[in-house]
Order: sequence, then structure tokens, then C-alpha cells
Amino acid sequence: MMIPTVHLNGTSRGELIQQLIDAKLAIDNALTTLQRACPNGRDYYPQGQGAILRAQAEHAERCAKLGGVADELEQLAIAIQDA
Repeated sequence: MMIPTVHLNGTSRGELIQQLIDAKLAIDNALTTLQRACPNGRDYYPQGQGAILRAQAEHAERCAKLGGVADELEQLAIAIQDA
């Protein structure tokens, strides 16, 4: 993961960290909203027995992707703070 270099001609440490915190909070909110949009078996049973399981697995993958991005942003913010 590339960590930005804080220097006089660049973005300040505080601003870099704040941008990452803001982005992480937005993703956390999106993740909460996405989790509420989980598949409901009533919407999938006409497609057959395995449909809800596939939909749930796909939903879990989407949630994991968002969670992974949020984790990366947090790691970046920590690395900038510690630099």
C-alpha cells in the first residue's frame, strides 16, 4: 500500500487523515445501508432452492469488499499519523 509523503509542498498530515476518516465514515454508512438490504428468501424462492443461498453469498461478498476498503483507509490514516 502506497503511503503519501507528508511534506511542505503537499497536503498537510491533518488534511490527509481527515480525508481518509471522512471517506471511511462514508463507507461505514454505505456498509450499514447495504447490510439492511440483505436478500430475503421470499424474493428468491421462485428461482429454486439454491437461489437464496447464492444471493446471500453474493451479498456477503459485496459487504466484504466495502469492509475491505474501509479497513484500507483506516490503515492509511494510521500510517500517515505514525509517519
